Formats: sequence, structure tokens, C-alpha cells
Amino acid sequence: MIQDSNYMHISHGPFHVGQRSIKTAAAATLCALIYLIFGGNPTFACIGAIFGLGSDMSMSKLNGGNRFFGTIIGGMVGIALFRVHLLFFPQGDRNALILLWLFVGTILLIMFCQLFKWPGGIQPGGVVLCIILFNTPVDTYIEYSIFRMIDTGVGVACALFVNWYFTRPRVERLLTMLHIPHNADGSIFIFPQKDEEKPAA
Repeated sequence: MIQDSNYMHISHGPFHVGQRSIKTAAAATLCALIYLIFGGNPTFACIGAIFGLGSDMSMSKLNGGNRFFGTIIGGMVGIALFRVHLLFFPQGDRNALILLWLFVGTILLIMFCQLFKWPGGIQPGGVVLCIILFNTPVDTYIEYSIFRMIDTGVGVACALFVNWYFTRPRVERLLTMLHIPHNADGSIFIFPQKDEEKPAA
């Protein structure tokens, strides 16, 4: 049992903040810091970090892999279909034909994710597919798509690093050093309340 003034048994309530929450926030913040240092936009990297953070390393690899490979597959399918669309509409007009590409692209995305045994990549891949088809600059759609894939990779890498480096004992030591009341599992609460002691029988 850890004997420390910052350590207590706190009853779970609506404002529970566990280690995964702390790590998720840390991974997203780390991404933002890296991009802001180099003057980039951290949006997609932060999304990758949040999607990629799991309850442990194995779940982080699974979640991060889903996000990363789904983004790559969705991005490649989106680039190919948008290129076909530009053959018909060089100005990149978004019209009824784009609906056909969305339908075909979604089917292709699902098939490729199944082929590469990454079914969890369908949802994040679908996000990227829709962004490319409906919200990508015509002149830079290839460059834009590739950078989104790279951003996602950076975000997933940050999530894996945070989950690998900030083990439960390290988080507990950090909370103790910062004098933040916490449970043995490292969870903290916005409005901590100690459990009431049960009367002696």
C-alpha cells in the first residue's frame, strides 16, 4: 500500500479521469507541440493520436494500426477516384457524379480493408475518403492527401510513444510529485471525495 498524502481511495463519480484519459490528452498535446514548433497544422496528427491511444500497448497498436492503415487505404482510393472525377470535370465541380465515386469508393475501401485484414480501418478510411472527395483543393489534392497520411502516422507514433513511456508507475510518481490526489491505479477526480468509513459491526 502506498503511504502518501496524495494517495487516497476515492469513490468513482461522474468526473473520473483515468490514466487512459491522461495519456490521450498527453499524446494529443505532444502532437500539437511538435507541429507548432515547426509551424504546421496539428489537426490530423492530433486526431491520429486520440484514435490511436488504447488502454495498453497492444490496444494502442491495434487502434493506431486501424487509424494509420485505414487512412492510407482511404487516401489512396480517394486519390484514384478524385482523379477519375477530374477527367470529367477538370475544375473539380462537386456534383451528382461525386455520389457515385463515394459509393464505389466505400465498397473498395471495405474490400481492401478486408483483404489486408484491417477491418477496423474502414471507419477512419471512410473519413479520409470523404474529405478527399468533398473537401480537398483541386490543385493540390494528391499533396494534401499524402500529408494527411503522414500526419496520421505522426499522431499514431505519438500515441504509441506515450503509452510505452508513461507506464502506470511513472504516472503515479508524476501525480505524487505534482501533489495531485489519486487512486492506486493513477486515476484522479475533478471533485475528489474520500469514501465514508463503514461503522464497525
